[in-house]
Amino acid sequence: MGLRFRGRHYPCSVGRGGLTACKREGDGATPIGVHRIVGMLYRPDRLARPADWAVPIGPGDIWSDDPEDRHYNLMIRKPYSHSHEVLRRADPLYDLVLITDWNWPETKPGHGSCIFLHQWRRPHYPTEGCIAFRRDHLIDIARKIQPSTRLIVRPQ
Repeated sequence: MGLRFRGRHYPCSVGRGGLTACKREGDGATPIGVHRIVGMLYRPDRLARPADWAVPIGPGDIWSDDPEDRHYNLMIRKPYSHSHEVLRRADPLYDLVLITDWNWPETKPGHGSCIFLHQWRRPHYPTEGCIAFRRDHLIDIARKIQPSTRLIVRPQ
């Protein structure tokens, strides 16, 4: 599995549920289709700003993954009583995050929260649906990518 970008191949991991044309919240799958990069987040305490449009991740930043909440599939701040994902993690997985437009800006409850591009745990270890890369590869991509760059996920 890999990503082609600017004539280079980058190995990557996808969701534990494989690739799917019918994404659902919690299925662990990576959605097939054409997605756009709509944001970039980074940990300023661990990484230099990779691009001028990157937004720092603060201690209270989280991502709502509760389909029943009005903030579903949005970055918000603590305190928050609904299901969410902490963006400022102890591990390095979210030191740099590229945000796709999956189920955004108009969310459909249950169709899955955001698909991120982030660092992998180890080579080819599956994600919860996101796409993961080696740290140096992700940084290289982030430095060259622009908002609205297309990400095409094709069936194998």
